[in-house]
Amino acid sequence: MSHTRRDFLADVGKGMLAAGLGTGLATELGLCPALAGEVAKDLTFGELEPLVALLQETPKTKLMPILVEKLNAGLELKRLTAAAALSNARTFGGENYFGFHTFMALVPSYQMASELPKEKAALPLLKVLYRNAHYAQEVGGHKNEVLKPMTPAGSGTPEDLRKAIHSGDRARAEQLLAAVAKTPEDALNAALLGVEDTHDVHTAVMPWRAYAMLDIVGKEHAVTLLRQSVRQCAKQCESQKGRIAEMEAFRKILPSLLEKHKLPKAAAGTRKADDAWMEQMCGTILTSTQSQAGEAVAMALAEGFDPEHVGEAISMAANQLLLRQVPDREGKKVISFRTHGDAAGVHASDATNAWRNMARVSNPRNRAAGLILAAMDSARSAGFKAGGATNYMKEPLPHVADLEKVIAKDAATLLKELDGAIRENDQMRAAAVAQAYGLQKHAARPMFDLLLQFAISEDGRLHSEKYYRTVSEEYATTRDAFKWRQVVALARSTASMYGYSQFDKREGRAPGYEEACKLLKVT
Repeated sequence: MSHTRRDFLADVGKGMLAAGLGTGLATELGLCPALAGEVAKDLTFGELEPLVALLQETPKTKLMPILVEKLNAGLELKRLTAAAALSNARTFGGENYFGFHTFMALVPSYQMASELPKEKAALPLLKVLYRNAHYAQEVGGHKNEVLKPMTPAGSGTPEDLRKAIHSGDRARAEQLLAAVAKTPEDALNAALLGVEDTHDVHTAVMPWRAYAMLDIVGKEHAVTLLRQSVRQCAKQCESQKGRIAEMEAFRKILPSLLEKHKLPKAAAGTRKADDAWMEQMCGTILTSTQSQAGEAVAMALAEGFDPEHVGEAISMAANQLLLRQVPDREGKKVISFRTHGDAAGVHASDATNAWRNMARVSNPRNRAAGLILAAMDSARSAGFKAGGATNYMKEPLPHVADLEKVIAKDAATLLKELDGAIRENDQMRAAAVAQAYGLQKHAARPMFDLLLQFAISEDGRLHSEKYYRTVSEEYATTRDAFKWRQVVALARSTASMYGYSQFDKREGRAPGYEEACKLLKVT
């Protein structure tokens, strides 16, 4: 049997792990020699390397049967997810649009597995891995992989890292990340300085998904996974050198608000917000400029409001963007009624969810900064214009006229009607039926089970997994008076995405899904 160079590196990695270095640290620093005295040219992952390489190098047309065979032989989904994360990171390094969307779907797909019967648990992950294989082959697999072994900078500070990102120096930025990352939290907090200066949904969601992945892949891989974030931000800075003045103006807003309101506070506020305050803050964010929305949140934090409640209000605002979106038009012609994928409401909700999660684990400064940035993002999205008119309705869905058309009261009938509305791409009816179900106070789980089915079977412009998990988490952390709005938004978005595939611009279910069903012998 042939013994490839990568196989040999994997063996060396195992030895280092046994010696106590840990494969993440050893390979990250380029200390896995292929031969005595030789520095490794490839980033490898010890015992996981064979599986990582399989995912990276196997064509999509051959991958699914191999993975199902391994799963049937006892391969755990957690281990497969860990290998997928490392394979994706090494291949794309956070720089490829389709590559980083696939990475962002990995943790959600693993979480979705726990909501499914055992025989179907692998479906979400297999669908994502089919997509990952497609894009890995498009860029040449291991031949053109982005992440390589690297040597940490001899010294440096998080502020040095920020400057390297500003200059677009990806190599220097990741070396500085390794230098300051004494703990995974250090790595996250340092990476977030670059995110705040290049803020959009992708740069916000990437570090959260990388950090969340550590529970699956192991904390020793923190630098490997967060390298993606600093490279993504540095690349974005490099591409925006023609907009320096605009970017500098944006970057001044956050520090000025932190200084003005004497943030961060040493301890998080504990002041509780009532329902009226929540509605008022939600409305303020939706009707303000970016800087005004940021100031409203900074003021609330300075006044001692609980960051969980502030984040809840921002989440409510992002949710309203999706519930209020109107069709894009060219004159009187509707050119798009898409409320999934890159719709502003989905993007703002995903970004807010990421910042809320990071606020729970980051330092006090980034806790305050992240919530301010999340509010600014929702305000910016609410300010979008199309055809000279606002892109949002005055009243959110469902509208009274649509709700009055829903006659059924029992759960089974309402779920059947929602299934039909989704398959007909009828967003208005889907929102109304979902609302009617909530008004009857039926159990939430059957509703989530239905929507989960479509989150798995549909592509959703690479957002179906992320947005399903965003809604699941925001529903769980939103007070009873407002939480069902999250479900209605998911129902609307699901009706929008049914039958559309970003993957190959075709009609039908997500590529790889039906093959996975056949191999797993499920329907």
